[in-house]
Amino acid sequence: MLPPPALTRAVLQLLALHAELDVGHELEPLGRDRIAALDAEAVSVWHEEHEFPDLDAVVLPGGFSYGDYLRCGAIARFSPVTAAVREFAAVGGLVLGICNGFQILCEAGLLPGALLRNESLRFVCRDVPVTVERDDLPFTTRCTAGQQLVLPVKHGDGRYLPPPDLDHTQVVLRYVENPNGSVDGIAGVCNEAGNVMGLMPHPEHAVDPLLGSDDGALLLASLVDAARDRVLAAI
Repeated sequence: MLPPPALTRAVLQLLALHAELDVGHELEPLGRDRIAALDAEAVSVWHEEHEFPDLDAVVLPGGFSYGDYLRCGAIARFSPVTAAVREFAAVGGLVLGICNGFQILCEAGLLPGALLRNESLRFVCRDVPVTVERDDLPFTTRCTAGQQLVLPVKHGDGRYLPPPDLDHTQVVLRYVENPNGSVDGIAGVCNEAGNVMGLMPHPEHAVDPLLGSDDGALLLASLVDAARDRVLAAI
């Protein structure tokens, strides 16, 4: 039996981001059965890069890219590496945006809608339950539709405003307890093709019971599974 193929995932480094090390750490082998699939090599890609190395998936981590000036993600959308993300997604590459990464993907037009100031006008930082709406995406195959996950949120601009014509099948996660006033409690969405997803909660900060929840590992492991399946299909 052949060993599983090695996977390489890019974690983008944009100015003033802070969660890229956390995301990169959780993608490496952790030696635990419950998240044994997280055995992908994580490589950082600097914001000035115009093209990617040979990759299997891309993650845009959370943080405050370019200090959140103008709007969250508004400057990052013009970064050279964002153009590389567009090209990668256009050919079916798997792209996951977390928190500020979600905001960047919306600003770049890779995901529908926009993220606005929280309804409370305050920064929100706490664990929240979310419901999985779809379990047939590369990011959710280890979940079950209707399953509740506990994930932390930490943002000031997380109120999701969908476009009027948003297809309900693009909603991936919904808040059980809406922390920010998002329309219809939407916590995460995907593009029409299903290869790009963004969410405001942080799965990389919910991978160990010591952190309060390990539900985030289900989402990250699903992405690694999907990337590996694609590699195997191409062999």
